[in-house]
Amino acid sequence: MSRPPHARESVLDAFEAILIDDGERSATLDATARAAGVSKGGLLYHFGSKEALEAGLIERLGRLVDVDIEAITTAPEGPVAYFLRSSAMQNDPLDRALIATSRLAQGGNAAASATVREVRLRWEDALRPHTKDATALDLVMLVSDGLYFNNALEGGSVPGPVPEGAAMDALIALVEGATKR
Repeated sequence: MSRPPHARESVLDAFEAILIDDGERSATLDATARAAGVSKGGLLYHFGSKEALEAGLIERLGRLVDVDIEAITTAPEGPVAYFLRSSAMQNDPLDRALIATSRLAQGGNAAASATVREVRLRWEDALRPHTKDATALDLVMLVSDGLYFNNALEGGSVPGPVPEGAAMDALIALVEGATKR
């Protein structure tokens, strides 16, 4: 796969940042062009409409999930351990694309809503062969959700501890013990 042009990626980065920081209503073409440091014409060269920009973000998320699924299925520590360990938000490209796409979904974008659901299904499909049954898979997914949610609370007025080090290792061992085939 060829690498997308730098200017195109800068526009997507700017759009993503506005969605995350200010929400879907603030993510206009003008605001995105300003934030990306390009003219509106430059933005329109890469994305002919706001819908095309939204589709570009959704495609970015898909590419990042492809990479994540590969990492899950080839992780030396095992898919469940990798998935749980990586569930604590790291403000990495995957987290940012997922949050931005979720903002679009919250704004009523049907394609974004479908994509967020599809991401979860793809993660489930990657983990299913490594869990003993549907209930075990639900446990892995819900613990992952809890880690992600608690991590998002960290630094706010509500404490959100995410286990680290030995505590994370113990949590993963407990979940693996309950879910392994």
